[in-house]
Amino acid sequence: METVQTTLWVVVLLVILALLFDFMNGFHDAANSIATVVSTGVLKPGQAILFAAFFNVIAILIFQLSVAATVGKGIVQPGVVDTHVVFGALLGAITWNVITWYYGIPSSSSHALIGGIVGAVIAKSGAGTLISTGILKTVVFIFVSPVLGFVLGSLMMVAVAWIFRRTRPSKVDKWFRRLQLISAGAYSLGHGGNDAQKTIGIIWMLLIATGYSATGSTSPPTWVIVCCYTAIGMGTMFGGWRIVKTMGQKITKLKPVGGFCAETGGAITLFLATALGIPVSTTHTITGAIVGVGSTQRASAVRWGVAGNIVWAWIFTIPASAFVAAVAYWISLQIF
Repeated sequence: METVQTTLWVVVLLVILALLFDFMNGFHDAANSIATVVSTGVLKPGQAILFAAFFNVIAILIFQLSVAATVGKGIVQPGVVDTHVVFGALLGAITWNVITWYYGIPSSSSHALIGGIVGAVIAKSGAGTLISTGILKTVVFIFVSPVLGFVLGSLMMVAVAWIFRRTRPSKVDKWFRRLQLISAGAYSLGHGGNDAQKTIGIIWMLLIATGYSATGSTSPPTWVIVCCYTAIGMGTMFGGWRIVKTMGQKITKLKPVGGFCAETGGAITLFLATALGIPVSTTHTITGAIVGVGSTQRASAVRWGVAGNIVWAWIFTIPASAFVAAVAYWISLQIF
C-alpha cells in the first residue's frame, strides 16, 4: 500500500481521470436511458437527455453504496492497488469506451472498468491477488442481466397485450406515451444508481491505497459520492447519439408500449443488481429487454445480425480493456 506521502498531484490527477471516465460513462450509456423514449417519439432528444440526467443524479438519494463497496473492496486483495494500477484500469476502460462509442457499438462501461482493474492488477502481481467471489458475480451477471431483461421485457409485453387486447390501439398508444415517462425515469434512476457507484468505488480504492482514506472505512467521502453522481449526469446530458440510433431503431422498431415494457423490465433488473451490490451493465440489460419485447411480436421483428454484433462487443469488452490496462500500467511505471 502506498503511504500518505504519495504525491498529492498524482492522486488529484487520477481522481480527475476517474471523473472523466464517469462523465464518459454517462455520455456512452446515455443511449441506454433515452433510446427507447426518443425512438418512440415520446420525448424529443433534448428533453430526453435532461430528463435522464436528472434521474441519474437524484439516484444519490435512493440507493445504498453496495456496488461501490464491491468495486472498492471486493475485487482486489488489500494492499495490491496503487496509483499505477488505478491509472492502468481507468485508461483501459476509457480507451475501450472511446472505440465503441466511435463505431456506435453499445458496449459496457461497467465491464470495461472491471476489465481494466483486472488487467492492471494481473500486470502488477498476477491473477492470484484478485478476489474470485467479486469477479465471479460480475462475470455471471454478464449473462444474467440481459437474460433477466429479456424475460421481464417479454413477459410484460405479453401481459400488456393480453390486458389491453380489447382496447383500441390509439388509446393504448396514448396511455403508454404517458406511462413511458415513468418507466424511462425508473431506468435512468437505475442507471445512475449502479453506474455512478463504480467510479465511486475506484476513487475510494485509490484513496485507501494512498492513505487518504482509512482502510477500515465503511463508506467513501461525501465529496466523492457527490462528484461521481454529478459527473455521470453531466455525461448523460451530452449524450452518445451514435449509440442511441443503434439501440432505439436498429435492433427492433419500438412503439410506446414496447418502450415501456423494455424500460420497466430493465429498471427492475438494475434495481435488483444494485441492491445486491453487483456492478452490472446497463447496456446488456436494456438490450436484452428490447430484444425480449421485439421477439414477442415475431422473431423477424428483431434484427439478429445487429444483436449478434452487440454480443461480440460484450465478449471482447473485458479482455480488450484488460489488455490496454496492462499496457497502461507498464507505461505509468515510467511516468509516475
